[in-house]
Amino acid sequence: MTGTRSTNGRYARRRRVERIMFGATVAATASALGVLLFLLGYLVWQGAGALSLDFFTRLPTPVGEAGGGMANALVGSAKLLLVAAAVGVPIGFLGGVYLAEYEGGPVAFVVRYAADVLNGVPSIVIGITVYGLLVVPLGHFSTLAGGFALGLLMIPVALRTTEEFLRLVPDSLRDASLALGAPHWVTIVRVVIPAGMRGILTGLLLSLARVAGETAPLLFTALSNRFWSPGWLQPTASLPVMIFTYAISPYEDWHRQAWAAALVLLVLVLGANVVARLAFGGRSAAQA
Repeated sequence: MTGTRSTNGRYARRRRVERIMFGATVAATASALGVLLFLLGYLVWQGAGALSLDFFTRLPTPVGEAGGGMANALVGSAKLLLVAAAVGVPIGFLGGVYLAEYEGGPVAFVVRYAADVLNGVPSIVIGITVYGLLVVPLGHFSTLAGGFALGLLMIPVALRTTEEFLRLVPDSLRDASLALGAPHWVTIVRVVIPAGMRGILTGLLLSLARVAGETAPLLFTALSNRFWSPGWLQPTASLPVMIFTYAISPYEDWHRQAWAAALVLLVLVLGANVVARLAFGGRSAAQA
């Protein structure tokens, strides 16, 4: 009888602990979701009124004048992300393939450790480094330098996500390909990468969305431009820098446009995340 009461008591305590932990996880999830909804709602409240066709099609007006838009910043951000993808995607993808398929040895350890360290480096440090490597030798700020800085920030995220998704590919697929006489590199190119491609594309797109809102590196590299920026070797405007510039200005109209630009940037980042989840987040060929 005593043993039964003791067992029932332990069971009741476990049930209480289970309910407490379940409530804590629900509260934490609701808090995280609530912060996101509050942020989005506040940006909509502050910036939706400043959105118009002019915002997307016109250049900024002179200082102190109302109106204008951020068409040059939208195009500039697209150009910066294009350069960033050209730098970060190939390096991150190939590095992830190497770590997933040739994981043994000191080289893989060094690459993985370097990627983790780079992921923790403050973005402003990346910016000032690229400033010394590209801006100073070229003699001016440029789209190329800004995109290169963002590309460096992409590398560790792209590398680690590529590695993790390739590790999810079952070893049976590799063994079957090797058993048929395919060389290791053919197995990687024809079997392993296609099997994990959906997840890899998701990770690459999310890494691009992650750097879309970076401001500090662009202040040292691309700077800004209130006009159209021709080519790739001239200073260029971008949404994050325009938000920073307009937010600290003394002009009320610029403040409204800063809120509108922040709303557009957040919607673009959220849109990229949603597209990545919907388009590539389903079952991969490795899991089919």
